[in-house]
Amino acid sequence: MTDYKKIFRESLEELKKDGNYRIFADLEKIAGNFPQALNYKDNSVSEVTVWCSNDYLGMSQNDIVIESMIEAVKKVGAGSGGTRNISGTNHYHVLLERELCYLHQKEAALLFNSGYLANQATLSTLGKKLPDCVFFSDEKNHASMIQGMRNSGAKKIIFDHNNINDLENKLKINKSKSKVIVFESVYSMDGNFSPIEEICDLAKKYNALTFLDEVHAVGIYGKRGAGVAEDRGVMERIDVIQGTLAKAFGVIGGYITGNRDLIDFIRSFASGFIFTTSLPPCIAAGAYSSIRHLKFSDKERKKMFFIVNKLKSFLKKNEIPFLDNGSHIVPVIIGDAKLCKKASNILLDNYKIYVQPINHPTVPKGTERLRITASPNHTERMVKDLANALKNVFLELKISKAA
Repeated sequence: MTDYKKIFRESLEELKKDGNYRIFADLEKIAGNFPQALNYKDNSVSEVTVWCSNDYLGMSQNDIVIESMIEAVKKVGAGSGGTRNISGTNHYHVLLERELCYLHQKEAALLFNSGYLANQATLSTLGKKLPDCVFFSDEKNHASMIQGMRNSGAKKIIFDHNNINDLENKLKINKSKSKVIVFESVYSMDGNFSPIEEICDLAKKYNALTFLDEVHAVGIYGKRGAGVAEDRGVMERIDVIQGTLAKAFGVIGGYITGNRDLIDFIRSFASGFIFTTSLPPCIAAGAYSSIRHLKFSDKERKKMFFIVNKLKSFLKKNEIPFLDNGSHIVPVIIGDAKLCKKASNILLDNYKIYVQPINHPTVPKGTERLRITASPNHTERMVKDLANALKNVFLELKISKAA
């Protein structure tokens, strides 16, 4: 007789033994004062500085965004009331999709409830519906992309991370009717960029579609915040650009953009879109305002990169090992799951600094890290405090410092 409770308990104990058991920090962001937040712990409350938020530009507390959301709630209520097909298409959704077309200079756009769902539903549908489809997937693609390809039942060929030669070798020998190259513009755990132009060249050469995940780039890169593809002048060469509204744009939701027929194809066949209640209209209103603001304002981006560069400078000065791949993401390498968790706990308990440990399976074993993200709302004083705290923690835990 199967002892289900025993299976659950032993699996959780294994996670804890390896140092990979996740504990959520109970935080309450302080609007108007973020990255400060209240941390609820053991019947006590303390104010902490958050250094691992994906609210990269602080748009979740932007007055324009908040006011547009409040106005929308008062105007149309809270929820959408249904799927997009059954009364759930509110005019705010239509306006937002139109704005996303303008942002990425595409014919059509489609909203999803999250970036995860956008990846999963789109790739699953492409793999199921395209004849004899094969995916060519970067080995470091996000879990949502992997899940979408797996759900499709189509064949997946993994190419070495950002390795153009390996990708071409695998495209060259493949004789399938339909090919889709699946990759990201900024990889969130290492903060490195993909060779978008070269991948587009190969897609044209071997008649493949390109699917580009820009979730960690939209709002931040490009003259209007449309992402790395805009920054490099290759947006028109990408067949599907997938993005999120939950990071630099400060709210929640995901989307895809592309040519009219392709997007209509996904709209008509993707069960993850068809059978899901649509985003609350107030979310669409907030995202619309955020995108429009960042199209014309670059002060948030400039301030964020100013703080990012200050942070990198202080980490180097204190010999703290981190990956510097030129992006806004700063992974501080620990290399051990238990030490990574201990470092995070000491920073929170002793220094009131919150940085979540990133362990397996999010990153490979032996590459555990503290993934630090700066925002325009962090100050130089906060940067110095973080660098000094990390220096002390590295000494206390005898973590190897940079050579």
